[in-house]
Amino acid sequence: MKLDPTTLSLFVAVMEESAIARAAAREHIAPSAASRRLAELEDQLQVELFTRSNRGSVPTAAAYALLNMARGVLNDMDGIATQMKDYAQGGQEGLRGHVRVMANISSITQFLPAQLQRFLSQHPHVDVRLQERVSTDIARAVADNEADIGLLNNGSYGNKISLHPYRRDRLAVVMPQSHPLSRKRSLRLEQVVKHDLIGMHADSALNHLITRAAADQGLQPRLRMKVTGYDALCLMVASGLGIGILPEGSARIYMGTLPLRCIRLDESWAERQLMLCVRSQDALSPVAQLLTKHLCQPEETHKD
Repeated sequence: MKLDPTTLSLFVAVMEESAIARAAAREHIAPSAASRRLAELEDQLQVELFTRSNRGSVPTAAAYALLNMARGVLNDMDGIATQMKDYAQGGQEGLRGHVRVMANISSITQFLPAQLQRFLSQHPHVDVRLQERVSTDIARAVADNEADIGLLNNGSYGNKISLHPYRRDRLAVVMPQSHPLSRKRSLRLEQVVKHDLIGMHADSALNHLITRAAADQGLQPRLRMKVTGYDALCLMVASGLGIGILPEGSARIYMGTLPLRCIRLDESWAERQLMLCVRSQDALSPVAQLLTKHLCQPEETHKD
C-alpha cells in the first residue's frame, strides 16, 4: 500500500476544518479533486472514513484513529526533509531534527526563552517549533499528535498524556504605583476583589483559577475587562483602568518599563505547579527526548 502524503495532508485538513471546501482551499486543491482523493484513500484503506448524507460528511471512529497516525507520519516526513536540507547545505556535525512544542503564556514568559537559548546553543541544527496555546488545547494537541511536548498548568487531562513536573510559579498583583494597595507587602484575594480587575480571557487557566478561588471564599470579583496577554493586562493596569493578577515572574518583565507595583498574592492556591506533558517517552524522537530531559532539569542545574 502506497499512501500519498498530499492525500494525508488533505485528510488532516478536512478533519481540522470540518468541511471539505475549507480544507480544499487550505491545501490549494479543487473541492471536486479533494472529494476524489478522500474516496481513493477510503478504497486504499478499505474502510469508511466519513459517513455522507445531505447534511454533509461526518468522521467515523476510523477517521479519528487515522488522524493521529497521519499527523505522526507527516511530522516524520517533515523532519526528514528538514534534516536532509541541512546535510545538502554541508552540515555534518551534531544532533539534528525538529520538535513541536506547545506552551502556555506563563511558561513562555517566565522560563522557556532562557531554556531554549541554552538548548539551541548546544544543538544548533535542531529546529524547535513553538506555539502558544491555553492548557486544555495543549493537552489535546499532545494527545492527538499535533505536538511532541506541551508545557501547561497542572490538572486532569485524561489518560492519553503523561505529565511530569516542570516549574513552580507564584501569582502576584500588579497595580499603578499610586494605587491605594501599593504600600502593602502582600495581599489577600479579599483585598484585591474590592477593586476593578483586568482579567485574562475566559478560556485561560488563570481566569478559571481566580474565579474558582473567589467562589470558594464567597467573593465576587469586580471584573472590568478581559485581555488575551500579560502585555495587554499590564498596559491596561498602567493606564489606571484596574489592577491585575498574573505570575510574578511574568510581571517582572514590565516593571522596568511601566509605572507598576508588583505585590505577592498571599494565598495557598497562588503557588502553582506547571507541568510538561508528552504522549509517552517511547513515542518521542531522540531529539524530543533530549529536549524533554533538558526542560525538566532543576533550575539549580541551569544556574550552575
